[in-house]
Amino acid sequence: MPATVRRVLITAMLLGLVAAIVHVLLSAVGGRPSTRPYERFAGGALEGLDFAYAGEVPGDTGFLGPDGETLRLADFRGKVVLLNLWATWCAPCEREMPTLGALQSARGGPDFEVVAISVDDDEKADEARTSLADWTGGTLRFFHAPDYAITYDLGAGTVRGFPTSILYDAEGREVARYAGELDWSGYETVALVDAVIAGKR
Repeated sequence: MPATVRRVLITAMLLGLVAAIVHVLLSAVGGRPSTRPYERFAGGALEGLDFAYAGEVPGDTGFLGPDGETLRLADFRGKVVLLNLWATWCAPCEREMPTLGALQSARGGPDFEVVAISVDDDEKADEARTSLADWTGGTLRFFHAPDYAITYDLGAGTVRGFPTSILYDAEGREVARYAGELDWSGYETVALVDAVIAGKR
């Protein structure tokens, strides 16, 4: 290969490398914001956090509110929401629920709410309402979706088991989801919630 051609190729390669580095640096400090800014929390107790659907907005499927009214997740826009799907027949749900109640007690208010939706059948609604109050000391409001429809309308990721929890930012966009039992009152989980709440302000 002639020396002139070799020099041109090497120069082109170096320029391409410099351009790639500059692009990465600009993206990090001032470019397009990441759709997964909370991935740094995925470790330790939160190792199972799933960011595959981060940035997605859930569908418009309704569920029943505390007074039997039809609600949608869009009704909670403006506050950070931890959606939890559970059932009375789910032992991990029962074990997890007191930690969700503790999180609501610690952070619940105009900026944040735990929205725990029971998927129990209609005939078990009263039992589910009572169980929720017992397990959480009455800190969580009772929401109900007996037909499971909402589990198929939460972005691209269909819910495949219970409990499943999905954290949404104040704009209604998914931050991350966690399938299975988790201590939502632990330091790492509260730090994640605090970071999403802080991002709202």
